[in-house]
Amino acid sequence: MGTLFIAGLGLLYFVPTIIASSRNHRNAGAIVALNIFAGWTFIGWVVALVWACTNNVEKKRGRHR
Repeated sequence: MGTLFIAGLGLLYFVPTIIASSRNHRNAGAIVALNIFAGWTFIGWVVALVWACTNNVEKKRGRHR
């Protein structure tokens, strides 16, 4: 049970990174770095989360008719 709790905390810690990469954020690398190095502070984690949720994403290129 302890291992599951630690894994859950690890997943929660990287939520900003997961959001940024899944949204194809232009600054995903910087968000990952902020999450790793300052995410241990609550403020750093919140900043990374808010930044990951901003609308600075690359548009997906699809077929145009």
